[in-house]
This record gives sequence, structure tokens and C-alpha cells, in this order.
Amino acid sequence: VFCRNNFHDNLYELKIIDEFQKDYHKHSPIWWYTRECFIYRMLNCSLRTFDITLIALMGFFIKDIHQQIKEIHSKKHNRMGPFIVYRGQGMLNDEFIKMRNNIGGLFAFNSFLSTSDDVSVATRFAKKSTGRAGKTAILFEIEVDPTLTSTPFAS
Repeated sequence: VFCRNNFHDNLYELKIIDEFQKDYHKHSPIWWYTRECFIYRMLNCSLRTFDITLIALMGFFIKDIHQQIKEIHSKKHNRMGPFIVYRGQGMLNDEFIKMRNNIGGLFAFNSFLSTSDDVSVATRFAKKSTGRAGKTAILFEIEVDPTLTSTPFAS
């Protein structure tokens, strides 16, 4: 009901909401999250803005995607060495300036972070922000050492 109310004037999203409701378990949570649709936007918005009501409404999905990430992580990453992944995104100019002035400092994401081991894929995501007013295209290169973290991740 909440999703339908938020997207009542968007027939495309309403169709996907119907599909999500009917076929949720036919696909993995990561599949749903990486699909460009309402679930990705709502989840990231709720986590970025700390919208507790929306986070609670999406709790089932957060739990499912976290569980899938943990399963993939336990199967693959305990026997891997360090590796590089990339993330391309648009960032508000003010946020970019703060980040640039904090080189060597901590940079934290408060959402699920989707990355690629293919720099060209990440570059395409960054380029989507090119020309948008108030935004800067960013390409992150992230070195991951599985031996240094207990936070689950999947690739």
C-alpha cells in the first residue's frame, strides 16, 4: 500500500510493484535491488535520510538482502586476497568539496554499496551525472582486503 501511494501516478512503477508483490521469491533480493525500480530508490533514500518509518516498512527486504550478501560472502571471500572494485555515481557539489578537503580521512556510505570489478561499468554510472546541475561525476576506486573486515560483502 505504501509503495502504491508513493507511485500512484507512475504506471511503470505500479506495474513493477505488482510484479514484486506477486513474484518476489522468484528472484533474489540482490536481483531486485540492482533492478532500476522503486525498491532501489526507496531503500537508498530511507538509509540516506535515516527515515525510520520507511526503514521499518522495508525491514523484510533489508533482512533478505543482508542475508543473501552474508551467504555469498561466506562462500567466496574467506579465501580471497585483496582486490579492487569501482563505484561510479553523481555527488552533490557541496559533498564533493567536503570529500576533497578530507583526503586521507574517513569516508562512510550509509546505504548498500553496489560496485563493479569492471571500471567501464562504474564509469557509465558516473557519466549519468555529467551535465546535471549541482552534481559532480565521481568514480571511486576501492581496495578491499577481506582479511581486514568482518562486514559481509559480495561481488
